[in-house]
This record gives sequence, C-alpha cells and structure tokens, in this order.
Amino acid sequence: MDRIELLINGLDSTYDKESWYAPLKDSIEGLTAEQARWKPAGDAAKSIWENLNHLLYYKERLAANLEGEDWPYNLSGDENFHFTEPTNDDHAWAKVVERVDKAHHRLKEILNKTSAEELDQKSLDAKLVDIFLHEAYHTGQIMQIRKLQGAWPEQR
Repeated sequence: MDRIELLINGLDSTYDKESWYAPLKDSIEGLTAEQARWKPAGDAAKSIWENLNHLLYYKERLAANLEGEDWPYNLSGDENFHFTEPTNDDHAWAKVVERVDKAHHRLKEILNKTSAEELDQKSLDAKLVDIFLHEAYHTGQIMQIRKLQGAWPEQR
C-alpha cells in the first residue's frame, strides 16, 4: 500500500468504511434534527449538530485551501461549532449531513489526484492525519450523545 492509498484508507475508515470502530457516517445515520440538536446537561456539552458543524468546517476549509480557493470564513474553534444553525427542521439537518458527505468525497478526489511530491510540498499527510484523528474523536462524542439519548442501535 503506497502513501496515497494509506491516506485514502484513513479518510474512508474514519468517515464511511467500518473497521474496528464505527465511522462518522454510521454515527449520524438515521438521526432527526431534534436528536441532532439535543444536548446533555452541562455548559460544556455540545450537540451532535454542533459536533458535525465543527467537523464540516475543517473538512471544507482544508479542501478549499488545497484547491487554492478563498475560504470566506474565519471562525475560531468555539465559533465553528455554530457553522450552521441547528433547528428542528429535518431538511436543514439533511443538508448539513449532505455537505459533510460532499466534503469527504471532495477530499478523497483531491487526494486521488495528488502525487507523492505534492504530498510533501503541501504537508498533506499531516493535515489529513489531523482530520482523521479529529473526526474519530468527535465521532466517539456523537456516539456517546446518541447512547445518552437512547438513540444508538443495540446491535452495534
């Protein structure tokens, strides 16, 4: 397995290819907007929607930067949890889920077009590994929130 294949494997396994842990796509599957907005008690708690906003922000920003596009948002780590507005609208929630899917596929497409030399020039390996680890961390939080809600499938 070469470096690019290894990175694509990491990208896929944290997003939609179950390995020995559940990927992000599985962790948000079947949720309603109301479930995505729900927060456990405590000031520091985030909702699933807020966690997904946070992941979306960084994935879209990385893809834009790698393709030389201007990134119009300059949000701090705390601010980007509110990248989109959580509502009880299932259609709005579905749009956010779709954006995350598009961001994943965009990064994968960029990676498929990248040479080993470009990986080194752009420090892409490190940026993608950060995305993988970040996504795995927040996926665990999303799963825990679902378990607290009683919304995590028992067969997992």
